[in-house]
Parts: sequence; C-alpha cells; structure tokens
Amino acid sequence: MKNVSKSTNLTVKIGLLSAIALILMYFEFPVLPAYSFLKIDLSDIPALIGAFAFGPFAGIIIEAIKNLLVILTKGTQTGGVGELANFVVGCAFVGCAGIIYKRKKTRTMAVIALVSATIFMAIAGVIANYFVFVPLYFKGAPSSYINAYMIYGVIPLNLIKGIIISVVTLVIYKRISVLINSEVLNSKKLSSEQ
Repeated sequence: MKNVSKSTNLTVKIGLLSAIALILMYFEFPVLPAYSFLKIDLSDIPALIGAFAFGPFAGIIIEAIKNLLVILTKGTQTGGVGELANFVVGCAFVGCAGIIYKRKKTRTMAVIALVSATIFMAIAGVIANYFVFVPLYFKGAPSSYINAYMIYGVIPLNLIKGIIISVVTLVIYKRISVLINSEVLNSKKLSSEQ
C-alpha cells in the first residue's frame, strides 16, 4: 500500500509538471534576429525541476509528455521535426543536470550541474541539428548555410536558453523543493500513523 501511494504521488507530480511545461511552451519568443524561427520558451523549467527533485529519468519523462501534448493540442508546423528537436535538446539539458545534481544536492552542485548542462545542451544541439534535424528539415541546404546556422543560430540559442532556464530554476527551485519535500514528509507521517 505504501509503494502504491508513493508511485501515485510521483505520477501526479510528473503529470502536473508536464501540464505546466505544456502551458509554458505556448509562450515562445525569438532571440536571434537572423534566425527568427528559432524560439525560446521556458517549458524546460518544470522538466528541470522534476529532474532535480525526482532524478534525471523523471525530467526526461516530462520532456516526452510535454512534446506529445504539444503535438496533440497545438499541432506541428515542422512535421514533428521541431518537437523532436525540442525533446532531444531538452533531454540533453535536464538529463545532464539531473545526473550531476543527483550526486550531491547542494546549491553549489546545482550551479555546476546547470553550467555543465548548458554546455552539454549546446554541443548536443549542434550534433543533433547537423546530423539529423537540418537534413530532415532543410533538405539540400548548402554546407555554408548549415555551418553559419550552427555557429550563429544553434549554439547561441542553446546557450541563451540554458542561461535563462538555469537562472529561473535557481531562483524558484528552493521554494518548490520545500513544497515537494514537505508533501513527502506529510505522506510519510500519515503512513507511519496508520
């Protein structure tokens, strides 16, 4: 009975974080004038919070649910390539941050995890775009365009996105983690009283 309530509790929290991520994905904005189709949204924040609170796999699940829900509710303008890219790059970010933070849950380790994850996301973004997403979406694009797109589009976008998401998460995570932990403590207290 205790395991059922614990897994149900985790499932509900992942569901809530996924729903928040879906809502945040609707609010996107361009940051690079030369590549105005590349937009940033803050939907990775709930996935990152999930990865910090419950481990990297939870963050990846939130990324998957968010992107599936976006396709179902908003549709896709890129034949699913944009959503796949968002999923892969988001998983690189939250997965890396979650793995590092899981080792030692301190503020210093959170900063190290977020800096590392931002760099890893930029590298993963270049590799994924160069070998998968650009060939899928920009068929036959000249290599000079692809190289410029990587240097002036993909790398800056992912670095800016990583910095914004990291700063916001650092500001709000402590308050949210207190709510998550107090809820867990309350459920532990209730189960020990029964």
